[in-house]
Amino acid sequence: MRSRLVQPPMPEPEPGVCLYAIGDIHGRSDLLAVLLDLIAAHAAGLPKEVRRRLVFLGDYIDRGPDSRGVIDMLCRPPPAGFERVCLRGNHEHFLLAFLEKPAEGMMWLVNGGRETLQSYGVPEEAIVAMRRSELAAAMNALLPPSHKRFLDGLDLVHASGGYLFVHAGVEPGVPLHQQSAETLLWIRQPFLASKDTFGGRVVVHGHTVSAEPQVRPNRIGIDTGAYASGRLTALALHGAHRQFISTPPDARKEPG
Repeated sequence: MRSRLVQPPMPEPEPGVCLYAIGDIHGRSDLLAVLLDLIAAHAAGLPKEVRRRLVFLGDYIDRGPDSRGVIDMLCRPPPAGFERVCLRGNHEHFLLAFLEKPAEGMMWLVNGGRETLQSYGVPEEAIVAMRRSELAAAMNALLPPSHKRFLDGLDLVHASGGYLFVHAGVEPGVPLHQQSAETLLWIRQPFLASKDTFGGRVVVHGHTVSAEPQVRPNRIGIDTGAYASGRLTALALHGAHRQFISTPPDARKEPG
């Protein structure tokens, strides 16, 4: 008689909390507004005593047309009835590094930084003509203090029950307290192919684009390439239940 394969129990976040992890936004404030409405509709069906928490996985800026609008939205108080955690992505790191050392900032400019500069009011022709030091000075002058405080204050990780939330992933076999910021912001391999149990937690991450959310026994990737696909994805976690909530492709709504 063959033994039956026993599946491990579905991990759960901390008791009494429904978590909504939100993937890479990349300057799509229109999609963020739509997704937050969808999340609010989902949360309205939860028991009143359940705490609702938004966990943003980073990469709020670059590539899309309205990075400033996204940061504006995240600098406001969270939606009524929600807690909020905002993590740092590698693109926020790009911007902060450019402001500190503009001479080393070409990687940011060619990976979406131009769109971010334009969203803050730097004309396209100026981006072409200015030296990097001049661009950094212009960006520093245009960046509201509240936006700078927001960017400086972003966390790298958030843990809840059986889940760990990071932007990119973790180094297999390395304890969480020994993970480097570079790993948490940038890693792809060997994390994506790893079968490590990551200390017993399922890692929820963005950073690596896929057409559909990637669900593995040890990780869930929810970057669905919103800036190009028009599909911004959230993962709802409540007890042993998982549900994906996504904007319809090309959904648009002006932020209020």
